[in-house]
Formats: sequence, C-alpha cells, structure tokens
Amino acid sequence: MGKFSAFPFTRFTRTLGTLGLSCALYFSHTFTLHAAPLTLAASSFETYISDDGEPARINALLAAIFQKANLDVELRVMRSAFLGSSVLTGKVDGEFAFVDLGETTSHLVLSDIYLPIYLYAVSKSPDVEEVRLFPHLKDNRVAIENRFANTPSFRLLKNIKWSRNPSTFDAFRQLADDRAPFLITTQLLARELNILLANDNEETLHYSAKSLAKTGFQLAINKNVANAERLMKQFNETVLAMQDSGKFNKPLAIAWLTKDVNNDGAADFIGHSSITAASDLLSTAYSLDGKPTSDDSVFYIDGEVFDSFDEAKAALNIQKSPVKQESQLDKTTYQRLLQRW
Repeated sequence: MGKFSAFPFTRFTRTLGTLGLSCALYFSHTFTLHAAPLTLAASSFETYISDDGEPARINALLAAIFQKANLDVELRVMRSAFLGSSVLTGKVDGEFAFVDLGETTSHLVLSDIYLPIYLYAVSKSPDVEEVRLFPHLKDNRVAIENRFANTPSFRLLKNIKWSRNPSTFDAFRQLADDRAPFLITTQLLARELNILLANDNEETLHYSAKSLAKTGFQLAINKNVANAERLMKQFNETVLAMQDSGKFNKPLAIAWLTKDVNNDGAADFIGHSSITAASDLLSTAYSLDGKPTSDDSVFYIDGEVFDSFDEAKAALNIQKSPVKQESQLDKTTYQRLLQRW
C-alpha cells in the first residue's frame, strides 16, 4: 500500500496500470464478485476528478480499468466534508481516489497506487530550483490546497507559513498575485498551468530540484464490504496488465510514460499509437514507479518492445510539425489569473 513519503519511494514498483477515457459520473459493468454495484466516492479535484464534464484523469482511468476488469462500480463525486463519514457509516462502500497522507486506514482495504502523485515546490522565481527538502522552505509563505494541508503528514511540517486554499485555482492565484512566493502542488497540475502560461507567452513556473513528497491515488474500500480483498486483487492485476501495453497514456493525456517494465532496474518508456507521436519529447514523460531511466531503457509502443528511440518513432505517427499542446485547465476560468501573471 502507498504511503506519504518525503524520501525516495520504492513501493511504486508494484503499482499502476493503464486505463481508459470517460468523464461520466456513473459506470456500470458486469462484476461477479459483488452482487450489487460497488459505490465509491471522491471529492472533486481539478483535472483529476469531476462530475461536470471537465477533463478528469481519474474518472478516465477508472472507467477503462473497471471495464477491463469486469467490475460493476458506481462513482460519486461529493464534498470532501462528507466523504470520510460516508465511508464509515456505509453510505458508500469506499473511496476511488484515496490519497494516504497519514490518515487512519485500519477500517479500509487499500489497492496498490494506480497513479502516483509527486508533490513539488513551484515558483515564479528560479530560486525554488535550490529547494530539495521541506526544511528549505522554512519561514517562507507557501501556498497549498486544503486537501494536502489538512492531513497528518503536513501538520507535522513546522516552521512553514502555510497559506491554505480551498481549490487549485485559489492556490495558483496566490502565486499570480504574489501573495505567496512558493506553492506546493502536483507535478501534473504544475505542468498544466505551464502549458497555459507558455501558450499565452508568459514565463513558466520553476520547479524544486526534486519532488518533496510522493504518494498516490488508491482505491479504499470498507473492510465490511463482501469480497473486498478479492476485488482489490482483481483491480491490481488488471492495472498491471494494462499499463505495459500503453493503455495508460490516452486517459492520462500524456504521450510518454515511464516504468521498469522488464525489471532490469531502469525505467523504460511507454507510448501508445492512439496518442504518442514521433515528435513528442521524452523529457515530458511521467513516471509510474519513481524509477529513473538510463541508457539501457527500452521503448514499448502498444506493448511491442523497441531497443532504440529511432525504432520506436518509426512505429509511430510522423507529424511534420508539433501539434500545439492544450492544457486540461480551463483557459476561460484562468484568463484573469493569466492577466495578473
């Protein structure tokens, strides 16, 4: 099971898989281990979880994996204030985007991490590139979302002047308005804002020298649910089977992913013909297991292995010019923030 860590995180090697795309709030598929549909809930999280048709990576991932695993699951999005109590009282069977940041989990059965979260310090200033540990932010005002700040793990981080925010937009606005020089956010969210900034010809965010903490999204089912352990086993096995074939890329909307597929100690590059193009840069790859790539890394396209990047590119669509990348953050919503930048 995944845990919060501000140090190298090795448990990612057992995690993750590739899933598919659907932003629907409800999913119904055939599941033989659970008589009635399993009901899982989560609170909204920009670009990850939504019930209003906005881009939502977690919805998309789980739609594909539940279909592949033949699981009958209903997903609900609710306010975070009601989420924990709904699981405890049995109003829902569990959570579909649980992030372990030190909360009690003795009443839950947890899946492996299916999507890692890398938390970075970001800033308008390149000075943040010297930050490698949380203590390097001592006595600085740092913006952060409540979903992270209001957890046991972050409450232990003293001597940082946390500027708490109810939403992703509000946290980014702290930087735009120069109310906080630093922000703790996920690698993927920072990347999405940088795409907006670059497309608007603005200076992009700088990152800390490394991620300051690593955790990830998991399923969390109440132990009282029948067949919870068997369900998790089926979920985990399906995730692992899907990721190596590149079916993770499209629902994540990321051209290249990395993971140690062949178990040689170095992460390999994973692409899929449905989204990866020969012009896509390897530097944009997102790690599924926290392992670094090396000169020994190989390339997987639709599950087929290639020894070199040139061979992999030959198997992909060739674009004469790179396609302009669009952010999963809503440009209209963020327009005023961009004007303040």
